Amino acid sequence: MKKLVDFVKELSFVRVGGSAEEKRAAELIMGEINGIVEETGWEDICREYKPFQIPDAEVRKCSLQAAGREIPCVPYLCSGSIDSECELVYLEDATEIDIIGAGDLEGKAVLLNKLTDEEGYKRLAAAKVAAFLVMQGKYYFSEKEASMYPRRLREHFSRNGVIPGFLITAADALWLIQEEVEKVRLTLEQEDRELESQNVSAVIEGTDLREESIILTAHYDSVPVGTGSWDNATGTTALLAIFRHFAANPPRRTMRFLWCGSEELGLLGSKAYVEQEKEMLERIVFCFNFDMCGTALGSNRICVTGEKELQTFAEQYCKITGYSAEIKSQVHSSDSAPFCDNEIPALGLSRGTATAEIHTINDLMPTLSEKAMCRNVEFAVRIIGDVANAAVIPVKKGMTEELRKELDKYFHREKDGEKPDGSK
Repeated sequence: MKKLVDFVKELSFVRVGGSAEEKRAAELIMGEINGIVEETGWEDICREYKPFQIPDAEVRKCSLQAAGREIPCVPYLCSGSIDSECELVYLEDATEIDIIGAGDLEGKAVLLNKLTDEEGYKRLAAAKVAAFLVMQGKYYFSEKEASMYPRRLREHFSRNGVIPGFLITAADALWLIQEEVEKVRLTLEQEDRELESQNVSAVIEGTDLREESIILTAHYDSVPVGTGSWDNATGTTALLAIFRHFAANPPRRTMRFLWCGSEELGLLGSKAYVEQEKEMLERIVFCFNFDMCGTALGSNRICVTGEKELQTFAEQYCKITGYSAEIKSQVHSSDSAPFCDNEIPALGLSRGTATAEIHTINDLMPTLSEKAMCRNVEFAVRIIGDVANAAVIPVKKGMTEELRKELDKYFHREKDGEKPDGSK
């Protein structure tokens, strides 16, 4: 069997959701799955691609000019088009006070520190701004160092109206403000479209409690910069190693392995799976998610999403097995979240470090360690095996009231208790 880091290296290339490279990554994963099935001789293991559509845009033009300079920029995909000279206003965080203090913003371009708050975006839409500019990186970063790449305007923003968006470096944002540039010429021409992404699925039927299922998830796509080695070629590889173990040692309960596409675009793969498999969700009793592991420096982490007893279970299990990990109860911003939103308890098993970065040009191989990956996988195999073979699942389905509120906020619910499709 090849070393774990060897497959991480093989998978370390840009593989954005909906791209040919993402499809190639899916084929590499399926090739490993098929090889494992051949090794074990258990041909009954169901393996399939599960395609789904994702929103995207074809960009024909994108430029920003100011005071005789061409400012490097990238667009927000699915944010509409513009071709206009606009007055520029620095609006900081687009708070209510920022908006009131700026006066009439109709038809103006606004420069923002960040765009993370839907309420702030609603205020921009209500003010009828012509476009927004968001800064990226530190003032001393070059365009490359700032890891500039197109973002997609998420649905919880665009449902309030579509505003053309641009990303620029902090260095250029600083120049615009310090030079007191009053006007910018903005051009963005794009056409919305859909692309096909895919999940990769493999199912190991349980031996005697097969009607109960455990879902195991990891995303295999990446952002458009770096090689996505840590995020999440490591989790993808760890899940393959876990699949190898249980293909040779089938547990009592059915195990559903899911390598998710397009996670970086908003958990689109896991959301699509939940939508496609609605009738089966009631039979899924537990979720394990793997999003980044195997760093040589750092510490193990366990993200707990479920009833209070789940955190107690994780804490006691670590003490029993001698596995050192930081354990927190919260919604994991990863592929376990759509399952938790359907009352399925989840543990997110990962390894973090302050010495590396994700979603940048610096997500590369050198930070990773075969030994650290093996330790993460060995613990995962042990705890998953004990849950999958337990006489009774050690924790019940459901979420605490606090986590339910956090899930409502995470999925941008209009009203407390409302599901993403508007149902109760």
